[in-house]
Amino acid sequence: MGNKLVVFTEEQLEDYQDCTFFTRKEILRAQKRFREVSPSTVPKQMTGVEPTTVRVPVHKLITIAELRENPFGQRICQVFSEDGQGNLNFEEFLELLSVFSEQASRDIKVFYAFKIYDFDNDQYIGMSDLEIGIRLLTRSELSVQELTQVSEKVIEEADVDGDGKLSFMEFEHVILRAPDSS
Repeated sequence: MGNKLVVFTEEQLEDYQDCTFFTRKEILRAQKRFREVSPSTVPKQMTGVEPTTVRVPVHKLITIAELRENPFGQRICQVFSEDGQGNLNFEEFLELLSVFSEQASRDIKVFYAFKIYDFDNDQYIGMSDLEIGIRLLTRSELSVQELTQVSEKVIEEADVDGDGKLSFMEFEHVILRAPDSS
């Protein structure tokens, strides 16, 4: 009796609740999912430094349902990983799930969407970023000419200052003009 496994300390759970959109139960469920991705790597108990030191490789992470069918799955992991390679520790995994949860604000989602589309991490979405994104979205079914035309049209429509690339503010403006689908 009473031998219940303590996954996190009380303080850890409170901290995770404070910095995510999740309840305690959802945080524990997220840890269970994280562990299921790589049970040989992720311990059952994470009361020490394990949430920040134990990393699951990106090739295992992109097997979860939310990322498996998403053409941006690997890129999403890269954006949330401190190492930039997509290998996530639990806290990064929790942040990823939190941002994509229904409770996350549209502003937070727009911020991370911009980061996901900014493939070269230069704080702008340029032609090459658009071409990569469109190639992923269309599963490489467009010709080079079609890809270029679509990318140029996006820049033409959204580039307010005429510099040939989209700043965060320009990207946000386009997204906020779109009807809210939530």
